[in-house]
Amino acid sequence: MDSVDLNVLRSVLEWRRAGHRVMLYSVVQTWGSAPRPPGAMLALRGDGVVIGSVSGGCIEDDLIARLQDGRLPEEGPPVQLVTYGVTRDEAARFGLPCGGTLRLTEERVSDPAWVAELLTRCEAHEIVARELVLATGEVTLSSAGKTDTLSFDGKCLRAIYGPRWRLLLIGAGQLSRYVAEMARLLDFEVLICDPRKEFVYGWEEQHGRFVPGMPDEAVLAIQTDERTAVVALTHDPRLDDMALLTALNSSAFYIGALGSQVNSQKRRENLAALGMAAQAIARLHGPIGLYIGSHTPAEIALSLMAEIVAIKNGIVAVQKKPLSVAVS
Repeated sequence: MDSVDLNVLRSVLEWRRAGHRVMLYSVVQTWGSAPRPPGAMLALRGDGVVIGSVSGGCIEDDLIARLQDGRLPEEGPPVQLVTYGVTRDEAARFGLPCGGTLRLTEERVSDPAWVAELLTRCEAHEIVARELVLATGEVTLSSAGKTDTLSFDGKCLRAIYGPRWRLLLIGAGQLSRYVAEMARLLDFEVLICDPRKEFVYGWEEQHGRFVPGMPDEAVLAIQTDERTAVVALTHDPRLDDMALLTALNSSAFYIGALGSQVNSQKRRENLAALGMAAQAIARLHGPIGLYIGSHTPAEIALSLMAEIVAIKNGIVAVQKKPLSVAVS
């Protein structure tokens, strides 16, 4: 699940605790070219305020209109199905591209206890499944695996919710500041470890959290998991390699280290000399980032985050260097 949708649930909890009426919409099925994937969420407050998105905007306008013109009664079934774009005319009316069709659950949130529990479990870095029975509105939460996906059989919706993606930066230098800013805009939780006190100044406004201790201790302290990326950016092997020795044996989905082709090869040789298995060393990304001809710290940060996001999204083939052009 996209952590942007967790923000929807945070608003649902806040609104219900404040006594507002709240309707929660979840995309459960799509046909054709739909703007948002199954699992996308939107919450509609009783006064018409919305958070989240289930389309490019036109469906959101209609949901608000249904509330304002009385088509959304305060009483009735706890959950209903709403379908948009069944006909080509409707698809055009609601801005659905290529005749797409979108089906949503329209759920009246009465007791927000399940929302609070789900958010707490996600904050503890647990992957959670929420089962919603359409006939009764009953909600059940259970643990889920990283390969679980949303399912819907017309009677029960099983949606998967996960914690935010995290990025642990080893080093608090200039490059790390650019990386942290881009990662934050991409909704990563940013963690920083740098035992060098000289580099800490000015990080107060970077929206990152410092993890105390040495780099290897930091990797262990945050309980690195499949939703965590670790990047060593100090350019000092005494610090970078400490983190890598621990991170490469963790379940982190991305592990990288700043350095040229030559330095990256030397680092791999050093790790092998320290007894690290070849399979673990093969997980190391170095040089880091997609090739975009980077020169400045901001460009290197963009290259790095592009690679991290690609791998997070399941894109395996990443370009590391420019393709050679045959001259005829």
